Parts: sequence; C-alpha cells; structure tokens
Amino acid sequence: MTKTPAYHLDRTSALSFGSVSEQYDRFRPSPPPGLVDDLVARAPRDALDVGCGTGKVAAELAGRGTRVLGVEIDARMAAVARGHGLPVELGAFETWEAAGRTFDLITCGDAWHWIDPARGAEKAASLLRPGGTLALFWSYLLLADDDAALFRRLYDEHAPRARTHSYLPHQTRSEPFEPIGEFEPIEVRQYRWEATVSADDWVGLIATFSDHQALEPGQLAALQRALHDAIEGLGGGVGVSRGVHAAFARRSRGGADGRTTRRTPARR
Repeated sequence: MTKTPAYHLDRTSALSFGSVSEQYDRFRPSPPPGLVDDLVARAPRDALDVGCGTGKVAAELAGRGTRVLGVEIDARMAAVARGHGLPVELGAFETWEAAGRTFDLITCGDAWHWIDPARGAEKAASLLRPGGTLALFWSYLLLADDDAALFRRLYDEHAPRARTHSYLPHQTRSEPFEPIGEFEPIEVRQYRWEATVSADDWVGLIATFSDHQALEPGQLAALQRALHDAIEGLGGGVGVSRGVHAAFARRSRGGADGRTTRRTPARR
C-alpha cells in the first residue's frame, strides 16, 4: 500500500472553500454534458456525491432523474447545495455513517485529493452495490503559452507561491486511487472543450482555489487587479482549453477476489 500523500490530510485547505461558498457556486464550472451522459448511461437508481460542495455534480445528476445524496465536510458549502434543493449530510467521507445505505454510483468531483485514498477506496467499495461505479474527476484548464507566460510573470510579482492553475492533471503520477480487489480495472476518460473567460470571471474563479485562499487578502487583491488589467488588455477575455480528467472504477459483481486494479488507456 502506498504512503498517504500529505495533502490528503490537509483539512485546513479542504475547509477553506466554505468562506467563499457563494463565489465557488458562481465561478466553478459544472461538469460537462459528456461526462454527465456517461454517468447516467450506467442507469444508476441512486448516487452518493462525495465532497459535493455546492452541488455542482449532484444537481446535474438529479436533473437527469437520479436520486442523489451529497456528503460534505463544510457546513457552509452544504448550505448552498441545500439551497439548490439537494439533500446533503455533513461529515468527512472516511468516517461518515451510511446507516446501511448502498448506491449504484459514487461520484467525487474536484475533491478526492482531500480524501485518504486507501480508506476512501475501501469505504466506496463497501457502499457500492455489485456492478456499481466509483467515478472520480477533476476539472482543469490550459492557457495558451503566451498568456501562461504573462500570467506567470504577474504571479512572480504578486504571489510567487501560488500557482496559475494552468496545467494538465495527473501527467506524472498514477490515479489517486488505492488499488483494491473489489474494483475492476480503472477506465480513464478525458472531456475537453474551448472557452473564453472574462476578466471578472477569471479573477472570481482564482479566488476559489485553496492556494489563493491562503494568500493575505491584500496580496490576493493585488494579484486579482493585475490579472484583471492583463485580461482587459487582451480584449476583455482570455481563451482557455477546459477539461475534465475522469477515472471510472466498477465494483466487481463477484465482490472481493484479490485482484488488483490496472489502468486502461485513456479514451480521448
């Protein structure tokens, strides 16, 4: 079993989003339709959305007719999700009490990296019905090289320890999923599309990232002003390649059999 990465235990960062819950709900993207299509194609009767945040994933599934329950560690994020009409229970997934409930689908969008990968995988296996799916996914964006270089210069000036958040996820490491025998081989999928983000939306989005939340308020404000001015200088919007990196793990119908999870090629 691999050593648990330190960031899985960083509850301070994991709980930083509640202070910007309304902003998170406004500026963070919803999952792309293609991903939602692939989830509902598995015909789940009910789903558990782990680290549901403000309900971005749960709302899309509920809108397609799936009965969804959210689990969220931050009461402020959960309150926003409940405001969208979604049922949410408070707790850390590893210790949350399911009270005998099981599910056809477990999702986790942009949150599994805050969960202990070994305990999380074992908990997911115990809550999934045979043949059910654990779907983990992360949003990302890529700037054009010139724009990325411009932004990096502004970060070097105003917030050198923060990231521009322009990168592809999981390029140099395996999936953050502890291989256990209850799951069949992981299937990796990518969903990509192009978008233009306004200056206002960009500076609103970056303020929802945990490393930006860790900045001093004045430092964050100065960075936001500099980025806003730069984007206005580009014509009022910046082009980005948006994407979602997803890993699907199906619980074997025969239960635990000692097999280890293998990774299959990405479908692009």
